[in-house]
Amino acid sequence: MDGDNQTSSSDFILTGLFTHSAISVFLFSIICAIFFMAMIANGVMIFLIHIDSHLHTPMYFLLSHLSFIDMMYISTIVPKMLIDYLVGKGTISFIACTAQYFLYMGFVGAEFFLLGLMAYDRYVAICNPLRYPVLMSHQVCWMILASSWLGGALDSFLLTPITMSLPFCSSHKINHFFCEGPTMLRLACGDKAAYEMVMYICCVMMLLIPFSVVIASYAQILITVHQIKSDEGKKKAFATCSSHIMVVTLFYGAALYTYMLPQSYHTPIKDKVFSAFYTILTPLLNPLIYSLRNTDVTEAFKRILARCQGAPGVTRREF
Repeated sequence: MDGDNQTSSSDFILTGLFTHSAISVFLFSIICAIFFMAMIANGVMIFLIHIDSHLHTPMYFLLSHLSFIDMMYISTIVPKMLIDYLVGKGTISFIACTAQYFLYMGFVGAEFFLLGLMAYDRYVAICNPLRYPVLMSHQVCWMILASSWLGGALDSFLLTPITMSLPFCSSHKINHFFCEGPTMLRLACGDKAAYEMVMYICCVMMLLIPFSVVIASYAQILITVHQIKSDEGKKKAFATCSSHIMVVTLFYGAALYTYMLPQSYHTPIKDKVFSAFYTILTPLLNPLIYSLRNTDVTEAFKRILARCQGAPGVTRREF
């Protein structure tokens, strides 16, 4: 018995996104459906980009990896949350909480940097179209991916030791549905000023560096578009960027609230809502936005269907 108590004393208890009530079954079904739809939608996006030669361009190459990241980080959070609801308890060990936080920060950090660097792709496509094959070569695309994963890894290796070495109070009840930095910080006892400052600086760097790339890229794009005399040209340029702008706004908006607002502005309810938005909804919205607002993807889907029905294939080409 003593051994069991000693083991459980280091565990955390996640309260979850919703409690057991009349509406909880409905919410559970919605989140379960969103999870499977997000996995399928991103999987289909990766498959289309890989199989259709018309999508073998730098933008879609990066987009396929964005879909992969979405699949990974939603998988670190939602399955655990759904299982906790089914079994009726949200216990998570210290090691499991650390692992979840480490993986989550790595994947989300990689997405932050990748979305920022994807703005550079749109900048080159609109502002330097003739040099696009050179400025967005295969090597450059792999450098962008490597930089994104490196940024995510730095976030994980810097923030995880800082967060999980906090002096936690006797109460290990996490009023959240996963182990997230700001929520874990509220469990800490004693003087947290140094921890808060280091965590705030890391999060600001994680957000502001890619966000600065987005702002700088789109500032140049706006200047270039303003100089286009043709209304059709302006419309085409905005259509090229609209999907990326929507995804950046959704993802960065919720993340800026979570990681950059002072703790005094946070409440458990708001934290759950904003976290659910960019950890559960965004992985589903990303492929939908890029597919519904992009004729290339819908045409590729039609070609794959035609190919499955016996239509002649297309010639494969690489960027």
